[in-house]
Amino acid sequence: MNKVYKTILSVTAAAIVAGATITPTLVNAWGDSNNGRPSYTISQIEEGKLGDTITFNSISNGKIGDEKNFVGAKVGSSSSNVWNADEIQVKDGETYTVRLYVHNNSPKGLEAVAKDVTAQISLPTTVGKTQTIIGYLNSSNAAPTRYWDEVKFVSSEDFYVEYVKGSAKYTNAKMGTVALSDNVIIGGAKLGYDSLNGEIPGCFEYDGVVTIEVKAHKSVSAKLAKTVRIKGSGDKFAESVEAKVGDEVEFQIEYVNLLGSKVDDVMIRDVLPTNMEYVADSTYLYNSNYQSGVLLKDNTVTTSGINIGSYNAKGNAYVRFTAKVVDNDLKCESSNQLVNWASATVSGRVVKDDASVMVEGGICEEGETPTPTPETTPGETPGTIVRTGAGEIAGTVLGAGSLTTALGYYIASRKKLM
Repeated sequence: MNKVYKTILSVTAAAIVAGATITPTLVNAWGDSNNGRPSYTISQIEEGKLGDTITFNSISNGKIGDEKNFVGAKVGSSSSNVWNADEIQVKDGETYTVRLYVHNNSPKGLEAVAKDVTAQISLPTTVGKTQTIIGYLNSSNAAPTRYWDEVKFVSSEDFYVEYVKGSAKYTNAKMGTVALSDNVIIGGAKLGYDSLNGEIPGCFEYDGVVTIEVKAHKSVSAKLAKTVRIKGSGDKFAESVEAKVGDEVEFQIEYVNLLGSKVDDVMIRDVLPTNMEYVADSTYLYNSNYQSGVLLKDNTVTTSGINIGSYNAKGNAYVRFTAKVVDNDLKCESSNQLVNWASATVSGRVVKDDASVMVEGGICEEGETPTPTPETTPGETPGTIVRTGAGEIAGTVLGAGSLTTALGYYIASRKKLM
C-alpha cells in the first residue's frame, strides 16, 4: 500500500499545476467531531505518523490538494476536474455539481477498513444572496467519527438552490459510478468500495467521490407545485392525467415559503380552462393547523382566490379541490389538453404553475371533421413526471407553524418558478 502513496506524492504537484483542482487557503469552513484534526503530508503518512488510526480527509497534499477542503462545486456536469472549494458565483437557472471527496488516509489498505461510512450533503432551505452547502462524512471506527466542509453559492440577487432528484452518485475505482439514494440530502447514504456496504479500506486506491446536482433559482419567494389525479383513484398526484368527459379530477396546489421570514396573507387562486367546471364545496386546506384538512366553504378558489393565512420560513400548505370534465367545445375524436393554472400571491409577488388533463375528444356533430392527433416529435419520449403528493399527509414532519414533507422542496421537477 505504501507504494501507492509514493506514486501519488510524485504526481500530485504536477496535477495541481495542470489545473486538476483549485484549492483555496484553508479557512474555518471545515470541522470535525474532534474539534480540529491534525494535517498530514503524504511523506508523514509513509513514515507511519498515523499508526493504526483510521482517519479521513486529513492529507494536506493529496489528490485534491488539501483534503480538509473536500466539498466543492462546479458548473454543470462537465468532465472538467476544476472545482471551486470555497465559493462559486451562480446564475439563474444554471445547474451545478457538488462534490464530496472520500479518502480513508490509512496506508494499511484492507487491514484498516473504515466501518459504517456514510455521506450527507445538507442544502439550505430559504432564499438569500449566499447559500452554504455543507457536506458531512461519518465512520463509526474512524477518529474523528464525523467530518464536515462547506462550499458557498453566492449572487448579487436573492436565490435558492434546488436538489435535482436522482442525481446523487458515488464513483470509485472498483464500482465505477453507481447511484445513491436521494436520502443523501436528508439523513445520509451509505458508501463503500466494492458495494455500498459502508466499508472503505485505507489508501488512495480505495478513495471515491460523492456528487449531486443542484439548480439555482433567483428572485423566487415561494415554490408552487400544481398536480392532478382522477378523483377517488388513490393514484399519486402527477403533472398530467388522462380523463374522459364526465370524470371528476382532483387538483392539488402545494405552496412553500422560501423566504427566511414569516409571510402573511398568502393568496391562492386557480384558473380553470374551458371544458372544466368547479365542483362546489370541494376545496380543502391542509397545513400544520389543519393536518387532516379543513373544508373552505366560500368556493372562491377558482374566482377571486382564497387567503390561506401566514407561514413561517419553510412553512407549506396544500390546497385541494375537485373539477369535472365537461364538453363545451372539445375537439371531436381527438386529444384535448386542458391546461389548468394556479398562482400564489404574497406581498405583490406572484408564483405560477400548471397541470394538464388530457381528454379524448367529444362527440362529433353532423358534418364536423375530426381534428387529427399530432404525432410525437422525433426524438421526444412521451410521459409524465409522477411524484408523491401531499395526500400522504401521514408521512409529513410537522414543525412550529409549518407543514413540511421529508424531501421538502429539494425534489426537482419541471415546475415553473417565477
